[in-house]
Amino acid sequence: MTSPSDRTPTPPLTQKTFVATAAGNDDPPPPVKGLRRLMTWIVPANLGIFLVWGAVPGILLPQQIAVQLGEENKVANLALIATIGAFASMIAQPIAGQISDRTRSRFGRRAPWIVLGALAGALSLVGLAFAGSIVGFIIAWTLVQICFNFAQGPLSAVMPDRVPVRRRGSFATLFGIGMMVGALGGQIVGSFFFRSITLGYVVFAVFAVVVLTLFVVFNPDHSSARIQPEPFDLRAFLGTFWVNPVKHPDFFWAFTGRLLLYTGYFTVVGFQLYLLTDYFGVEYPEQVIPLLGILSLVGIVVSTVISGPLSDRIGRRKPFVFASALFVSVAFALPWAWADITAWMIMTFIAGFGFGMFQAVDTALISEVLPSAESFGKDLGVVNIAATLPQTLAPGVAGAIVLAFGYATLFPIAIVLGILGACAVWPIKAVR
Repeated sequence: MTSPSDRTPTPPLTQKTFVATAAGNDDPPPPVKGLRRLMTWIVPANLGIFLVWGAVPGILLPQQIAVQLGEENKVANLALIATIGAFASMIAQPIAGQISDRTRSRFGRRAPWIVLGALAGALSLVGLAFAGSIVGFIIAWTLVQICFNFAQGPLSAVMPDRVPVRRRGSFATLFGIGMMVGALGGQIVGSFFFRSITLGYVVFAVFAVVVLTLFVVFNPDHSSARIQPEPFDLRAFLGTFWVNPVKHPDFFWAFTGRLLLYTGYFTVVGFQLYLLTDYFGVEYPEQVIPLLGILSLVGIVVSTVISGPLSDRIGRRKPFVFASALFVSVAFALPWAWADITAWMIMTFIAGFGFGMFQAVDTALISEVLPSAESFGKDLGVVNIAATLPQTLAPGVAGAIVLAFGYATLFPIAIVLGILGACAVWPIKAVR
């Protein structure tokens, strides 16, 4: 029998030891407990966040600005508010990822921030409902961006933390379904609150808190309480906003491709409300938006369900990215050449199909070019800027283009951005 003095104390885990036990970088990986449950719950979790990104900047915020601040300056006001909020989002998500990487708790590194971010974001949405001045809109929307990004950044790190490489295409498909159904479904649901904006904000706030909390409860994170804390390094903290493109070129090109493709897509789709009213002359857009959203969702879901597993089977990602850019470019050419609501309806389906194809494989592609297993949250926080920023910045970018050149110019600019985004994926060497 050994005495207490003979026992060797369990050494604390270091960051490197901890990440080495995760499934993310092992191939073939060790068994992952609860993977099927995790893959099921990622859909509603993503849905909770991206319903907000779809409904608020796409429907509720533009309508609220037009009502509260006036029709005559609505494009300029929306551009200003969206731009400031989007840059807050750009800063918040990589910081959230870095903080979650360093978090030590028995609930893990990601779970506390997912729940706290959702709660704070919900309160900020309620505050946005009562904004009545341009300053109030800027403050409230900026807080919404920061808080929900503190939930989204750690949520995105779940895949490289806990999903084996060989299952990431399928996981990315589910991840993408939640993301895109939320982004476009948010516009559908948001249109139902077109005349009841305050109620809409409350509904989206409550839904986000509920589904993200349930995600954490049913998919408990690995405890990080025993990880050896690392001393604060100011240089490393500032590096939150930077990944060296020379040292990690694949990561750089993946980031650039996503940024360009998302910006092109959401510059058009994210400005839908004002395009319908001012370009196509639709008198009651809230009656048309649900049909448009359904057309987009059908295209997205069909292509996403097919493309993700198929890319796993053939072991290739790049062909799907190139095909997606082709579909989206053809789609945007229709309303550019034919300024009619019928052309817009056809465009929404074709563009949705193309974008779903891209979304199905892009998340898996990025997970395979992350620079370091020790900083999944930080690195995904950086790359998720390329997904979230275009959605929230789209009203600002589109507004600036419309003010300078008119509505029709949105389409050729979006086509060029999409093609450049696809070309940016070509130099990636780690992924075929």
